[in-house]
This record gives sequence, C-alpha cells and structure tokens, in this order.
Amino acid sequence: MTTPQPILTDMNDRTREVFRRVVEGYLTSGEPVGSRTLTRTLSEKVSAATVRNVMQDLEYLGLLDSPHISAGRVPTQMGLRMFVDSLLEVGQVAPEDQEKIDATLGVNDPDVTTLLDEVGAALSVITRGASVVLAPKREAAIRHIEFVSLAADRALVVLVFADGQVENRVFAPPPGQTPSSMREAANFLNALAEGRTLSELRANIVSEIAKRRQEIDSLAREMVESGFALWENAGEPSERLIVRGRSNLIGEAADQSEIDRIRSLFDDLERKRDIAEFLNLTEAGEGVRIFIGSENKLFSLSGSSLVVSPYMNADRKIIGAVGVIGPTRLNYGRIVPIVDYTAQLVGRLVSDRGKG
Repeated sequence: MTTPQPILTDMNDRTREVFRRVVEGYLTSGEPVGSRTLTRTLSEKVSAATVRNVMQDLEYLGLLDSPHISAGRVPTQMGLRMFVDSLLEVGQVAPEDQEKIDATLGVNDPDVTTLLDEVGAALSVITRGASVVLAPKREAAIRHIEFVSLAADRALVVLVFADGQVENRVFAPPPGQTPSSMREAANFLNALAEGRTLSELRANIVSEIAKRRQEIDSLAREMVESGFALWENAGEPSERLIVRGRSNLIGEAADQSEIDRIRSLFDDLERKRDIAEFLNLTEAGEGVRIFIGSENKLFSLSGSSLVVSPYMNADRKIIGAVGVIGPTRLNYGRIVPIVDYTAQLVGRLVSDRGKG
C-alpha cells in the first residue's frame, strides 16, 4: 500500500479538496458524504459525475470507502491518518470550553488525585468522550511490580505503591525480551522492592552488578594474567571472557568447577543488567499523539481514536498525560486544542503544588 504522504503530494487541488470535504463532512455528521452534496460546497463548479470519478480514484487509493452500494463515501483509517497529519486545521479552544476547563482546575484542593479526577470528568463532559488521565509519576515506596507485554515493541509496567496507589507506565522493552523474561525480571524486583522507591531499586541493582563483576574478575584474574583468557568489551554490557581465543563465553579449562562458577556469575550479571535496563526504560514519555483505530495498540479499540498530550513539571520533565478516547470520527480540530490546553494547565497546577 502506498504511504499517505506521497499520495497527498501527487494530488491536484480538486482531488485534495474533494478528499478534505468528504472527511470533514463525515466527522461532522457521521454519515457517508455523497457527490451531490459535495458539488454544492466545492470552490470549483463541477458536475456530480466528475466528483464521483474523483471519489472513485480516492477509493482506489485506499483513502475512502463505500459502506453501501450507491451511497456516499467515508474515510478509511488510512484516509483519517492522512487528514490528521496533513490537512487538519487546529483552531483555538472555544471560549465556553476554556471556561469549563478553567473552572474545573480552579478547585482549591491540595490533593492532586482529586484535581485529576475533576479534570477527567470535565474532559468527558466537554468532549463527550471517555477521558484518560495519567497521574504524575511518583517516587514512593513500592509494594509490587508487574510487567505486561502489549506488543513486540510495547510493554506496560504496573507499579503498586505501599499506600495502595497504582500507576501504569508504557515503555519500549529491550529487543528480544519475552513475556517469560519480563515475569522473571518482575519476580526478581519484587523480592527487593518492599519499602524501596524506584531510585533506590535502581541503585541496588547497580550495586549488585558491580559486585558480580568484581567476583568474576577475582575468579578470572589468574586466567587473564597467564594469557589463558582475555576480556572482550571490558566494562560494557556486551563484555565477554574469551578463553583460548574462542568466541564463546568460557571454553575448556583445567579447573572445570571454577569455569562453571564464572559462567554462573556471568548469567546472573547479564540478568541483572537486563533488569537495570527495564528500570531505566520505565521513564519513557511521548509528545502529543493521535492514535486512530487499530493504531491504538494500548487499548486495542479498532473503532476508536485516542488524542493524548503529556504534561510537564517546572523542569520540563514529562510527569503525566491527559487525553480523550472517542469514535474515529472525533472532531479532531476541536479536541486537539482542548487536550493540549488542559495538559498545559494541569502541568502548571501540579508543579505549583509541589507534586512534580
């Protein structure tokens, strides 16, 4: 399938306008848009037959679809994607919407959770969609950690804190990780997590890595000094101890029990390095995104879209996000500025309350 952007570049003005009018009409009414309707709104006076031919071309390109025989056209998911990325005209937040958001965020409550609940309720009412509000990342004692694989390149970490609060974070796992390796990492971390914050957990893992490296170095020192072994990529996560010029970790040696001990320590070292990387990746964050239909891997709602924007603290660090879930025919031009405005306002208020 041809990618949307080159298609848009190759369109003439008439085709581009027909496409834009179909999408805008569909987003407004939720109904298929017919050729006769378009002839009354196009800037160029053309016949309904000409418009039908253009719509057929757009359908052939995969941008429009015909839900019924002889009916009008609706945009496909690919068509919506191209419209949002290239043709969407985003305006300012309407005064009445801004007034409702400001009133909600003006609630004088020191509890950030209460504030975010109010924000979610307001977004649902204003946009008539389901709201998504991710609270600021917390640095508190952890009771339990769970990793959940969402896709090959997406995973969810569920953090349960000692005070009963639960936080979910989406991140990109290291290449090659499997659900079983994630369970193993979670089991290891849960054995250490009680009473520790994420930062303390990370420091503990780094200390464990250094200790294992020292043990291996101590056991292998005589082999290295005698020229029987050498370090490859010493100090790096990919380091290996090569014996007798072979590329594998440990080859044959006189004292097999010592070699087995080194191999065991190496396995443990690599496992802890993977876990340390898991901890580092949980801090990942993204900018304003619009997920359409099946692009939305997190929620797996093929008939829905998610418009989400992060909010930041005073140090410009992403600490949470607000968003709206609704049908793919969301009024993106209206919803995007509402979500963006709300995110900026929440970021300022959260920072002012010292919770960032």
